[in-house]
Amino acid sequence: MKTIGLIGGMSWESTAVYYRHINQEVRRLRGGLASAEIAMRSLDFTEVVALQQAGRWDQAGDLLGRAGAGLARAGADCVLICTNTMHLVAEPVAAMSGIPLIDIITETASTLLAHGHKRPLLLATRYTMEHGFYTERMKAQGIEVMVPTADDRTIVHDIIFNELCQGQVRAAARAAYLDIIGRAKAEGADSVILGCTEIGLLIDPKTLPLPGFDSTTIHADAAIRFALGDEAAKAA
Repeated sequence: MKTIGLIGGMSWESTAVYYRHINQEVRRLRGGLASAEIAMRSLDFTEVVALQQAGRWDQAGDLLGRAGAGLARAGADCVLICTNTMHLVAEPVAAMSGIPLIDIITETASTLLAHGHKRPLLLATRYTMEHGFYTERMKAQGIEVMVPTADDRTIVHDIIFNELCQGQVRAAARAAYLDIIGRAKAEGADSVILGCTEIGLLIDPKTLPLPGFDSTTIHADAAIRFALGDEAAKAA
C-alpha cells in the first residue's frame, strides 16, 4: 500500500470526511482491521482564508506547497489538496511537493464524462465559481460548466463559510441549495457538481433532481486507487 498525503484543515469538517471515507473503503476492500497509510498536514483555515480574501494566491501556494513538501518528507507517495478552491494553486503545490498530486478537478471531470454529463451546475465557493481556473479546465475536457446567478452565488458561498465550515447543517440551507439546483435544471443543466468539499455534509448527491457528483468522495476514491493500485481496480 502506498501512503496518501492529505493537505487538510480547509476546513477540517471536510478533511474528516476524507479520512473517514478513505479508511472505510480500505477496510471494505481488505477486510478485518485494515486501514489506510495516511500522512496529514492540517492547516489553520483562518490563515488560508485571509490569503484568499486578500487575493494573495502566491503566498497561499507557498503555504500549501511547503505543507506538501513536508508530507513528502514524512513518506507520502502522493498529495491531495482537500479543497476545490485551493486547486487554484495546484501547480506550485505539485512542484514544491515533488510527488504526484491527485487533482480534484481532473478526477471530477473524468467522472462526469464517464457518466455522459457535459453541462453541470457548479456549486462551490465564490472563488471557485467566479475564478476562471475551474471552468477553463473543465472546458478543456469538453465540459460546459454552469454557475448560479450572482445572488445565488452569494447564498452558496455564505452557507459554505458561515455554516458548513463551522459545523452547522441547517434544513433552510439545504432548501436554498435545492431551489438553486431546480432553477439550473430548468435552464438546461444535466448534472450537479458539489464543488466544495463541505457541500456533501448538507446534501446527498443521490437525492437531487439532477445526477449529483460529490467532488470529495470522487477525490478520495482516486487516492484509494493510487494507494492500492491493481487491488482497487480488481475490486471495482
